[in-house]
Formats: sequence, C-alpha cells, structure tokens
Amino acid sequence: MAATNQPDNFAAKLGRIHELLGFQKRYNFILFVNFAGALMGFTLARLMYLNFDKVFCGPGFSTNERASPGECYYYRNFTVDRIGIIMHLACILPASFLVCWQFVPAIRRKWIVFHRINGYVILTLSVPGTIGALMLVRHAVGGGLEVQASAGFLCLGFLGSLFISIIQIKRLHIEQHRAWMLRAWFYAGAIITLRPILLLAALIISKQGGYYVSLPCAVIEHMLGAANVNDTAVATSFLFKGCTPYTLGENPSQQVTIEANFFDRSTPAPATASLHASFGMAGWLAGAIHAIGVEVYLRLTPKEAERLQHVSYQRQLEAGMRNPGSAGLTLDGLVVVDKWEPKDSGRGDVDSGNPQNSGNSCLETGNTEKQPQGYGC
Repeated sequence: MAATNQPDNFAAKLGRIHELLGFQKRYNFILFVNFAGALMGFTLARLMYLNFDKVFCGPGFSTNERASPGECYYYRNFTVDRIGIIMHLACILPASFLVCWQFVPAIRRKWIVFHRINGYVILTLSVPGTIGALMLVRHAVGGGLEVQASAGFLCLGFLGSLFISIIQIKRLHIEQHRAWMLRAWFYAGAIITLRPILLLAALIISKQGGYYVSLPCAVIEHMLGAANVNDTAVATSFLFKGCTPYTLGENPSQQVTIEANFFDRSTPAPATASLHASFGMAGWLAGAIHAIGVEVYLRLTPKEAERLQHVSYQRQLEAGMRNPGSAGLTLDGLVVVDKWEPKDSGRGDVDSGNPQNSGNSCLETGNTEKQPQGYGC
C-alpha cells in the first residue's frame, strides 16, 4: 500500500514546492528547475575559482578541474589577461548565482524591492564580467579566430539582450523584459553546454587522429612546470625538438605542431591540443543550441507571455503612455503587423481601464486577488 501511495506523495510534495515558489503551472516549474538549476549548480561548483592562485591556477595538470591547460601561462605573465580573467570570475559568478532568484515568481510578487535591487546588481556585475571575458579571448584556448568570433558573438548577444530588456522594463513592457532577460542568460549559459561538447569532440578527434594544433613553446614549458617537471627548459627542448630555438633564447615566440590526442598523457601537450582543436566548434554549436533553445522555451510558455502582455497593457494605460500595449520595442512599431489588442477576460473591459481589472490580476489563472507591484503568477 505504501508503494502505491509513494508516487502520489511525491507528486503532492512537488505540487507544494512549485506553489510555494509561485509557479501556477507545473511544467513552468520543471523547466525552471532544469535550466536555472543547471546554471546554479555550475556556478556553485566554480566559486572555488575565486581563489585564483591556489585553485584556478594552482599546481598540477588537469583538463577539467581548473583553468584550461596552458591558460595560466597568460594569466601569470600577461597583465591584460590576468585582469580580464579576475574581472570575469569575480563578476560573472556572483551575477550567475543571483540571477536564478530573478526568475522565481514568488520573489517577483512578494519582494519586488529585492527583485529590482537584485536586478541592478546583476546588471552592474554582468557588464564588467563580460568585458573581462573579451579581454582574455585573444589567448583563450588557443585564441584562434573561430574562438574569438564565437566568444564575441555570445558576449555581444548577452549584453545586447540585457540592454534591450532594460529598455523594455522602463517602457513597462513586462513580457518583453522577461523574454529578453531569458535570452540573455540562455546565451550566457552556453558555456555550460560547451563543456560536454568540447570533451566529446576532443575524444572523437583523438580516436580519429590526424588533427594537429600549433602550441607556443612557452606554454608547453609552463605546463611541464605545472606538472612538477624539474628542469622545464631541458625537458621542453628534449621532448619537443622544434622548441630548441625557444629554449636557447633565439625565438621566444617559437611554436611547434602537436597532434591532438586526449588519451596521450606522456606530456600535457597532446591533450591540450585536442581541446584547442575542438573549442571553437564547441562554442559555436553551444551558442546555436542555446539561441534556438530559448526561443523554444518562450514558445512553451505562451500563456505566461499573454498574461504578462495584459499586465503590461494595464501598467502602460495607467501611466498614460501613448499606444499602450506597444510602448516598448515591439514588432508592430517596426514592421507592418497586426497591433496587439487586449482580450476580454470576462471580468471587465481591459481596454477601458476598468478598476476591477486595473491591478496585476492573474487573467489566466482566475486569481482575482490584486497583486503587489511585482509581476508573474
């Protein structure tokens, strides 16, 4: 009997949790747990990177527990790269932690002041965090043009979406503010999806063979030192004959060609080469997945968008804005489309600004209780 009731008890507990957090629909809660939970888990797992010299650029060689192999050569020897990575970690990790709470409906409704202040804090952290990422991209994971282009594309998409979302909320277009904030953080979340794609691609090309990457001898020497090799200069010239001009001081920027092989751990170079060969592709693919995924997500929650459109219309009407319902950056202000008009909810004429519908009423759910200045049901 207990086994029979167990699924019902789990469903009941799940229902209480999503109602406590303010989600009116269970599928919205499930989507929130999947996406916001992934971002929260990824962020918490990397807070230790704020201990920059002992953890992020600590001793030893690892392909997944700290900075990408060879990256700390630039972070320790190039001032711009060091400032960039510290700015990026110190700003984007707290912002990623705080933003998860922005999408909890109960917080938006009951603690609107926290929602607003938290939003400004996130925005303040996100801008320098993204600038920091752009500062280090020249040498990040090989620094190839495909890497720079994918990182630049995601950074511009992230900052552009944040900027548009701020314009929308200033114009009281709440549903568009929600949509563009979701887009911004879906783009930022591409770095999470990039990780498994990168690892899988590195394994595949290592099995196939025939992929080669050029690595600076200075980076190879640094990685050997991190792997506790005693005389790194001698080891570098002995293991990589092409690095002899570098170790003799004749060509400090000397590079050698390394075959990508994630499984070859005789030196750190082959595994590093496999990651460098795969990173640009992984960045573009992860960005495309998230760009498409956020649009799918928005179309999976059409009732929430429609409800927030009604709330936006009421706010703009009460604020005396011209063209309520189209006061922000909307399609009907840019191209020829049918202008959005509020639907009659059956509880008063929305167009007329009837007092019985003038609050943040939850038109979809039938909740007639007037909401505080937050939004979301």
